[in-house]
Amino acid sequence: MSGQNTFVSPFHRPQCLAAAAPAGKAKLTDPGKAILAGGIAGGIEICITFPTEYVKTQLQLDEKANPPKYKGIVDCVKQTVKGHGVRGLYRGLSSLVYGSIPKAAVRFGMFEFLGNKMRDESGKLDSKQGFFCGLGAGVAEAVVVVCPMETIKVKFIHDQTSANPKYRGFFHGVREIIRSQGLKGTYQGLTATVLKQGSNQAIRFYVMTSLRNWYKGDDPNKAINPLITGLFGAIAGAASVFGNTPLDVIKTRMQGLEAHKYKSTVDCAVKILKHEGPLAFYKGTVPRLGRVCMDVAIVFIIYEEVVKLLNLVWKTD
Repeated sequence: MSGQNTFVSPFHRPQCLAAAAPAGKAKLTDPGKAILAGGIAGGIEICITFPTEYVKTQLQLDEKANPPKYKGIVDCVKQTVKGHGVRGLYRGLSSLVYGSIPKAAVRFGMFEFLGNKMRDESGKLDSKQGFFCGLGAGVAEAVVVVCPMETIKVKFIHDQTSANPKYRGFFHGVREIIRSQGLKGTYQGLTATVLKQGSNQAIRFYVMTSLRNWYKGDDPNKAINPLITGLFGAIAGAASVFGNTPLDVIKTRMQGLEAHKYKSTVDCAVKILKHEGPLAFYKGTVPRLGRVCMDVAIVFIIYEEVVKLLNLVWKTD
């Protein structure tokens, strides 16, 4: 069947926003729209999924070298609720809300910026290009947003669970960290964070690009149901978890209040392996798996839907 056919497919509905692009050519997303849509998606997502992030961080900080405080995921939740109420599962949320909005904004903005440069004549992005665009997006968000915000988040959660918390709130905590450790104190574990975020987004966007291309087939403007987008996002999230959980564990240790025990990212990895064994690199995998699958699914659904709305009011060529 020739690619020049002019009949209208029953799957090609004129009212679809994507149909605004010329026939046979995928509509590109302006980086400005991607930044705005990404920020909105990131803010909504973190408010939904934070409790699992809290539990994951707690289990990773609960080192085997000391008597374990928690017996597992359920025990961590029980102890937290018993000691601080349900609100205890949201301690440290503010630091992630302040970070998630610019993080997702930078990620999607950079992905679309790079993607628009790499797409072929028909506007298609292949899987390999999706991988490298995701890698670039991950490195950008790591340096600009993730490393300083994650460092503050981990220190804040760790501090709030200590016997005598010294941080009264997010901004007070930031001031204290910078006052005592300088700006460098918010950039602990930069190497591990760049490796983690870069590989994270490379894997996720590779999987998402592959699944989208498979689903759309020869019609680059074929609409994708939000539930399908969510399913693809969950699969991409799961792939990234199994691909880089060890880096996530190392990053968390490097950004904790006891980060001074490690000379570097490599030293941290060696000490974990030596003192706790290889399985320690997969601590917190189950809660992280649940959070990330939900996280990526929600972010991609909201992102795609917000872009569709922006296309109605923000006209770009």
